Amino acid sequence: MAGIVTSATLCALGAHSARAGKREPGPGPKADTFYGALKRTRDQNGMEVLALPEGFEYVTFGKSGQPMSDGFVTPRNHDGMTCLPLGKDIVRLIRNHEIGKSPGSSGLDLTGPKATRYDQRGRGGCVSLDFDLRRKQLVQDFISLNGTIVNCAGGLAYQDAGWLSCEEIVYGPEHGFDKPHGFTFFVPKDADRPASARPITAMGRFKKEAAVADNSSGIVYQTEDDLDQSGFYRFLPNDPADLMLGGTLQMLAVSDFPNYDARNNQAVGAELRTEWVTIDNPNPAIVSPASSCFAQGYAKGGARFRRLEGIYRSDANSIYFSSTNGGNVRRGQLWQFTPVDTNSGTLQLVYESPGSKVLDSPDNICVSPNGGILMCEDDTSFDGDTDPLAPGIRNVNRLIALGHDGVASVFAVNVYNDSELAGVCFSPDGEILFVNVFGDKSPGSALTCAIWGPWSNGPL
Repeated sequence: MAGIVTSATLCALGAHSARAGKREPGPGPKADTFYGALKRTRDQNGMEVLALPEGFEYVTFGKSGQPMSDGFVTPRNHDGMTCLPLGKDIVRLIRNHEIGKSPGSSGLDLTGPKATRYDQRGRGGCVSLDFDLRRKQLVQDFISLNGTIVNCAGGLAYQDAGWLSCEEIVYGPEHGFDKPHGFTFFVPKDADRPASARPITAMGRFKKEAAVADNSSGIVYQTEDDLDQSGFYRFLPNDPADLMLGGTLQMLAVSDFPNYDARNNQAVGAELRTEWVTIDNPNPAIVSPASSCFAQGYAKGGARFRRLEGIYRSDANSIYFSSTNGGNVRRGQLWQFTPVDTNSGTLQLVYESPGSKVLDSPDNICVSPNGGILMCEDDTSFDGDTDPLAPGIRNVNRLIALGHDGVASVFAVNVYNDSELAGVCFSPDGEILFVNVFGDKSPGSALTCAIWGPWSNGPL
């Protein structure tokens, strides 16, 4: 039933965590309980951005409107993000900026050098930020991808070589842009300046939310955020180390159930056998209801989801992804796909929200070092849900933790503004959690937080 996770699924989830078992439970509650009451907590500057459990601290950095190391201004709309090791005590965050539904300037844009822009009228892209884990401070930040639009989420590339950044809109010259959009772009981990932005067209042109590569096979899994026309895809690259060399795009289908509807009436823990259907034209010149990747896959029996967004891979080859408005009450689902062989796998519903108070519209997700799950709310339901820790804010957004016992609990509340939380990811040692406040067009409304504390007292 909704809101419950089976013990088998959660045991698998714990085993699939990239760093499961690194932490030993410390004093206090057992590992499958949560961290206690939340309170409004100040950052290093005395500003209250988050409410957190007792004992947790954080710093903020990368505020929109502030100058960056490369001389450009920090753009707005902080979205999906990853964290990669760079050197001793230094990690590199690569952060998406979801800007540019209209061509040209609109305020606090991501600009960068003209020579490296994909589209001169595109104002989205990525910023890379080097963060010192020991000193808990920003070292440098700079534009690393520019000329794209509406960069929403993404995921790690093959062998953690960098970040796959996805455009969540399929506009093109017919909408006033210089070039077509709706593609995935690669941002190298080690680049210290913007690389020339090149779309990986063979990976498909659709309303992309996220993409992540399996580290063993090199297969890239992708989510689509197009309301009720959303599919789950994989890309079989000709060369996993160079996605520009092309490959085959496919869409998930449920075996023996053509056009399976995963949006409603799903049983948590039920195992669905899956297969893949090939998209014949992954890069339609004009995306229409008839020519879209979803329409092509659906015509061959592909499955339908509702607004697929965040994605996370595990070392055990499972892929977790969220459906922001899936489920019977349309407040969110968490899915798990596990490949079995080259053309089959299993699909399971891990969790379904029973209502807004428990979980409202999950977007970006990550699996914690001990196998718990963190889900960023992107509350688009506009149901006026509030929180006593955030007086005056309607449609409050939170970080929701899902423990091994299947219980969802609030880990953090955005008390700063009413924007979504995004880009949740752990440092490689599992000691610092990073998360973005998305913000709006006003300077300082978007920022990044680095959180640390007594992780061993709970399931994360």
